[in-house]
Amino acid sequence: METKEILEDSEMRMDKAIEVLKKNLSGIRTGRANPGLVDSLRVDVYGSPTPIKQVAQVGAPEPTQIVIRPYDAGIIKEIEKAIVASDLGFNPQSDGRVVRINIPALSTDVRKKMVSRIKDLSEDAKISIRNVRRDGNKAADQAEKDKLVSEDQRDDVKDQIQELLKKYEASVVEIAKTREAEVLED
Repeated sequence: METKEILEDSEMRMDKAIEVLKKNLSGIRTGRANPGLVDSLRVDVYGSPTPIKQVAQVGAPEPTQIVIRPYDAGIIKEIEKAIVASDLGFNPQSDGRVVRINIPALSTDVRKKMVSRIKDLSEDAKISIRNVRRDGNKAADQAEKDKLVSEDQRDDVKDQIQELLKKYEASVVEIAKTREAEVLED
C-alpha cells in the first residue's frame, strides 16, 4: 500500500466511526421529541419486520410529541405493538389514523444515565479511531518493510495519521458535548 492509500483508508474509516457515533447518539432521548427516537423500530408487516420509516411518516410537530402516520391505516395495531414491545418505554395512543407518542419529561436520574451512555458511546468511538491509527501505522511499517516507501515517508505517514487521530478525537468530544448539553437541557 502506498502512503496516499494508507492515509485515505485511515481517514475513510475514521469518518465511518464518527458516522456510527452520530447514529448511536441520535437514538438517545433528550427532553424533546425527536423522530430519531423511533428510527430503530421494526414493524411486523406483510410477514417481515420492516423499518418504521418504510411503512409510515414520522414527525415531531410539538416538542413533547411524536406523530406516526402509516401509509396504510390497516397497520396501526402493528405499529403500536412494535412501540410497546420496544425498550423505549413509550405508551402509544392511536385514533385509527395516526399514532401519537407523548414524550414524558426526563428525571434527573434518567438524564445522568443518558449522559453516562453518551460518554460510553464517545469512548467507543475514540477506541475505534485509535484502532484505525494502529492499523494505519502497521500498514506504513509493512510498506516500509516491503520497500514500497522509505523510512522518512513511513514516518511522515505516521505523523499524518496521528494528526488525523487528533482531529477526529476532537470531533468526537465536540459531538458528545453537544449531545450532553441537549440531554441536560430542561
